[in-house]
Amino acid sequence: MPLANGFPSFDGTRRVHFLNFKLRHRPIKKPFHPQRKNYYIVHAYIRKTLSEAKKTHTFHIPVMGIGFTIDTPAKVAHYGISSVISLVDDILIDKMRGFYSKQLNIPFRPISEKEEDHRAKRITAYLNLIDMIVHDKFAKLKHSIEETGEELHKYIDMLPDGSAIAQHFHRLPEKGTLKEELREWIHTHLQPGSIDVNIMTKLDKENYRNDEKLPATFNDAHAALRGYAQSTLRSSIVFSAGMNPRLYGYAEAFDDFYPDEQGNLKKKITLKVSDYRSALIQGKFLAKKGLWVSEYRIESGLNCGGHAFATDGYLLGPILEEFKINRASLIQTTYELFAGALKNKNRPCPPSPLPVRVTAQGGVGTAEEHQLLLEHYELDSVGWGSPFLLVQEVTNVDPHTLELLCNAREDDIYLSNISPLGVPFNTLKNNTKDIEKQESIDKGHPGSSCPKKYVSLNTEFTDRPICLASREYQHLKIKQLDEQNLSVEEYKKEFDAITEKSCICVGLGTAALLVNDASTRVEGPGVSICPGPNLAYFDKAVSLKEMVDHIYGRTSLVNEETRPHMFLKELRLYVDYIRQRIDEAPKPLSEKQLKYFQSFQQNLQDGIGYYQDLFSELETRLAVKRENILRGLEEMRDELCRMSLETSVTVL
Repeated sequence: MPLANGFPSFDGTRRVHFLNFKLRHRPIKKPFHPQRKNYYIVHAYIRKTLSEAKKTHTFHIPVMGIGFTIDTPAKVAHYGISSVISLVDDILIDKMRGFYSKQLNIPFRPISEKEEDHRAKRITAYLNLIDMIVHDKFAKLKHSIEETGEELHKYIDMLPDGSAIAQHFHRLPEKGTLKEELREWIHTHLQPGSIDVNIMTKLDKENYRNDEKLPATFNDAHAALRGYAQSTLRSSIVFSAGMNPRLYGYAEAFDDFYPDEQGNLKKKITLKVSDYRSALIQGKFLAKKGLWVSEYRIESGLNCGGHAFATDGYLLGPILEEFKINRASLIQTTYELFAGALKNKNRPCPPSPLPVRVTAQGGVGTAEEHQLLLEHYELDSVGWGSPFLLVQEVTNVDPHTLELLCNAREDDIYLSNISPLGVPFNTLKNNTKDIEKQESIDKGHPGSSCPKKYVSLNTEFTDRPICLASREYQHLKIKQLDEQNLSVEEYKKEFDAITEKSCICVGLGTAALLVNDASTRVEGPGVSICPGPNLAYFDKAVSLKEMVDHIYGRTSLVNEETRPHMFLKELRLYVDYIRQRIDEAPKPLSEKQLKYFQSFQQNLQDGIGYYQDLFSELETRLAVKRENILRGLEEMRDELCRMSLETSVTVL
């Protein structure tokens, strides 16, 4: 039976069909059978936590770059909106602490890099300051009812349509509510958004003092984790970019990650994952240590901003379906391991699973898509990232870069190889950091001075790791290249691949300095920017209220007739991605290469079949677009079939 909003509701048989047929590339070894103990208890628990999770907003603002959301919680959390701070750059973090301390007229002492554990101390001090700012702003918002009530009404007016909080609030005056009762109601029902933080687990550089390597607990990611753990925040840490067992193990050292006697967690763990298998592996790994994963944050492999961790052709829709089908199993499996670990550690053990949120992000751009993700996939929240780069109230984007973003079209946002991590990276043409980089190449001095060294991970030429974007590495690599006696064409190709790497660990933070009139003497003025492809369909700077109204369908900021559906856009990105990989592969293909390409293409074909079933059953809300979507799916199916024929005849 269709839901009232027009989206289909699939019964158990239909769900099993999706699991066994469309997701057959990843069979479940131990299906979660309805007769298994606690099955119904866990499902009831899921329904309860779903309803509780949607009290305020149904969207969150993910981490963007290094500096774009460095202080976003201070701007939006008092309105009940959750967002994420990057913990990569402790130098920028300390500068931002200085900026806000001056604004608030409170004493500020920079934390010198000569101080022991300076990275963790900087992070703790900044997070404590942001925590104080948010709580002060939220207290003022609640008390604004004594005066004009403007901030309070802004909070209420931005809530989603149908919000129980908003409905109740608007009924209060009708009841002749006394101010004392109103204050009590506000105190009980309103809450600020979460001040979450992000650690990219791969950025765990070893550190030295006086040429002596420090213990692993002083690695960059370890120190950032410690800085967060020692802060006053009650929020989540988002681990992204894959599993780091040593870092995960270090979280065991901090009491805030364990439940108290009442089953409450002061610090929660969120895993950003690309598929269900990764979530299960990482969730079980942490559970065995007595650490609970409070949120699985699923991100599109290619239809996202920043680093793009492409899956092997697994598309977002089928991945979300797999999470939906296996959510109860994931919770029960990890809870059993979690409970056993807590008992072994003689720590308080909750009698039932703690709340688990499942969220998604990557390419969502309309209220219709937002609602589809919430309703059909039963998500707790949807991440809206890149569109908020156009909201100056929310993110740090300098005027020149903002203009580039407003004018950007599909071809201007592209998947590049500029990241020193060697991971494809979504970026914007003509950003000032790339212009700065090219000017250095033209002058015969390629590479960056590498003032911050957060991505110094390569030991090809040196004992101590250096960065692929650094002047030191590129000089040594080009010197090696000069000795190979390559043709002019081959030399240029290799030279360009070396010098393409950009100092993004600096460039992604510079905008925060420019916007807040801070010195860029060390960093330089060049700005790197990392929007997702979805931003090409937004074309103007807007206010926070306008963007929130767009998310909830009260207004529209995109031309929905020309913008492709997010699932169709992601599919196109994957088809183009595998086409490029095939074109760049040495010919003839080996058996191993052929097997990889065929598996990738089959996964895309399975995804297309899934979407054809899904969109064929959608009701009136998508009726106008449905034929265009189905036609686009069929066209890409044909393109993949032709591609399969081409690759099959190039095997070695």
